[in-house]
Amino acid sequence: MKLQGKRIALLLSTLIISTAQAETIRIAIGTQDTTINCATGGLLIRELQLLEKYLPHDGKYKDAQYDIHWSNFTSGAPLTNEMVAGKLDIGSMADFPGAFNGEAFQKAGKQSLFINVLSGSTSGSGNGVVVPKDSAVQSLAELKGKTISVPFASTAHGMLLRAIAQHGWNPEEDVTLITQAPEIAGSALQANKIEAHADFVPFAELFPYRGFARKIYDGAQANAPTLHGTLVDADYAKQYPEVVTAFLRAAIEADRLLAAEPEKYSELIAKATGIEAEVIYLFHGPLGLQTRDFSWKPEYRQAVKTSFDTLKFLKRTTSDLDVDKFIDDQYIRAAFKQAGLDYDARLKNYAPSPLSAKDARTGAVITDFKRVAQLWVVGEPLVRHYGSAESALTDLIALEKAGKKIRVAYVQDSNLGIKLLATNAWFVRNKNSVSGFLLKDQAAAFAKTNGGEVLDFAAVKKTFAN
Repeated sequence: MKLQGKRIALLLSTLIISTAQAETIRIAIGTQDTTINCATGGLLIRELQLLEKYLPHDGKYKDAQYDIHWSNFTSGAPLTNEMVAGKLDIGSMADFPGAFNGEAFQKAGKQSLFINVLSGSTSGSGNGVVVPKDSAVQSLAELKGKTISVPFASTAHGMLLRAIAQHGWNPEEDVTLITQAPEIAGSALQANKIEAHADFVPFAELFPYRGFARKIYDGAQANAPTLHGTLVDADYAKQYPEVVTAFLRAAIEADRLLAAEPEKYSELIAKATGIEAEVIYLFHGPLGLQTRDFSWKPEYRQAVKTSFDTLKFLKRTTSDLDVDKFIDDQYIRAAFKQAGLDYDARLKNYAPSPLSAKDARTGAVITDFKRVAQLWVVGEPLVRHYGSAESALTDLIALEKAGKKIRVAYVQDSNLGIKLLATNAWFVRNKNSVSGFLLKDQAAAFAKTNGGEVLDFAAVKKTFAN
């Protein structure tokens, strides 16, 4: 009887294991396609079918079937609602809505985990404030007493509140803040119905690129770190840790591909989102406006803590969130290990997306990355790199004389160190060099100290045509 009992127990055990192996595992993923710095954690994985490449098919997953669902959102708040409702397992969003996600799960008696960074800026670049193109406003300081629209509960909202605080303003008295989604704000800016708009990636660059707005403030001026990253339902991660790790392996692969061929994949992202490849390359190309970085640097951890503190300030929550437990790096560390990468080395690396190139005009190896300028010529698959703005402008004139057209020109900001759309930048030209700036007053201060004349793009370009 004992032997027979053991056989029955073994049979039941085998049946349980077989059932587990044969189960269909749902992987429901929420993306923000138009928030283009989330691309490696969503859009590219989906379009290139990278998740399927890394999903486990051994051990307890030997006979598992996968049911992958993708849902696209324009912001983090509705994505969080779907996650809390149990309709999504994984999602990508920024630090501010990410903190809200953690609080919303906690309020529902559940838990979510912030498992990795996708892209960000330890200085805060990526969020920004724009005004209508013909506005006389040149700086945020001139917006006191004005109305500023912003998507509420977004990372741009958090940036704006910190910027207001740095100016010593009362956000309830010195400015009027109204909520407005980016797609609505774009139309309002074109019709001059709003005085200013604050937004997240990529809209503070997209609207100026499309010609109806000017950027007057970059999040780097607030020196408030910002990021977008991946969150997961903690119960799901506990049940299927290998699936979560596989998702991150796919994200790492997407990052590798984008780093290797930024122009090619900027075009792919553009095709899927309708956002121009020139704007996408501004972020994802070498020396981009933000850096793709999967590691939980102290600045990014602090960004999440600051975001939660801002939620409290806004009276959007009265609870406490243990951010140290909310941020869980075990899955990204496992993914790095499987990929043969050194997570701790990446954690210490603060360099922007690297550039290894020669000046397209002179052939000299580029070594001073603070002065880099770039041209994307119509009909050419690759962006041309230059060691300086003056080299790029010299080549630009020659190219146009040869009948070629320029898709976009980029220049590095001499003060903030960020990449700018050259057509919307200010320049100082003196005897020795050309320097680019986001802000007119910073260009004027530089000219006063170093000599030279403050010019817009059309004017500085004209000086090279003579």
